[in-house]
Amino acid sequence: MVVALGCSLAGAYPSRQALLAAALQALPAEGLKVRAHSSWWTSAAWPDPAAPAYLNGVALVETTLHAKAVLAALHRIETGFGRVRAEPNAPRTLDLDLIAHGRAVLDGEVVAPHPRAHQRLFVMGPLAEIAPDWRHPVSGRTAADLAATATVGTDAAPT
Repeated sequence: MVVALGCSLAGAYPSRQALLAAALQALPAEGLKVRAHSSWWTSAAWPDPAAPAYLNGVALVETTLHAKAVLAALHRIETGFGRVRAEPNAPRTLDLDLIAHGRAVLDGEVVAPHPRAHQRLFVMGPLAEIAPDWRHPVSGRTAADLAATATVGTDAAPT
């Protein structure tokens, strides 16, 4: 399973890096065992590049939870880190996205793979860093190939 982590605000933490590190440590308590994680990547905020920049990364996670339970766990963690869902694309303390749940293709209450992740360098770049041969469940393209052809967040780069 692939989970993307991101934030533009440090919240109660001394830095965005500290917040994301703490978020990684919170995953196992929800039944999400982190097997590997990328370095942190920075990218400009979208759609307003004047807003605080984002820090992003990806974790490979092992779980026995079904996708709906994973999404609920991710939302609980976000809330615990002060995430407020006021308006779309607003600066935030934590954003956890279910990018893929194994090879499952889901289009109901939970959508997997994430419908736009394959276009985003700030997701595919970190994923290619730790799992370059990971294959998108629908297109079959590798993370490395998707990172090389990403069209969104093309300013994303490792910190």
